[in-house]
Amino acid sequence: MTPGQLRAFCLSFEAAVEDFPFGPQTSVFKVLGKMFALTALDARPLTVNLKCDPEDAVRLRAGHPGLVVPGWHMNKRHWNTVTVDGPLPGRLVRELIEDSYDLVVAGLPRAERLRLDRP
Repeated sequence: MTPGQLRAFCLSFEAAVEDFPFGPQTSVFKVLGKMFALTALDARPLTVNLKCDPEDAVRLRAGHPGLVVPGWHMNKRHWNTVTVDGPLPGRLVRELIEDSYDLVVAGLPRAERLRLDRP
């Protein structure tokens, strides 16, 4: 996945926006003000921090050593750093991004979830 593809995919979700609260080099993708992805799009390798179910996070790290690691500068129980321009299948990367979005949406108040058609 290229930086452009990563940005486009993150922005393809309903109500997703790109923000730069940590400076112009760090893209933060949010849904209704809550972060679901964080990346430096010009970094090599290209990585993205994604929210993850704690049990799945451990399983993914074990199954993809060096490519899925505990979230850098994040709560290591709930966030993974995923290398997206390496040998991980693009389908898996897209699923992990969508799972992160869905986990964040699930934590939103019910009224906001209903606005997103994701009760």
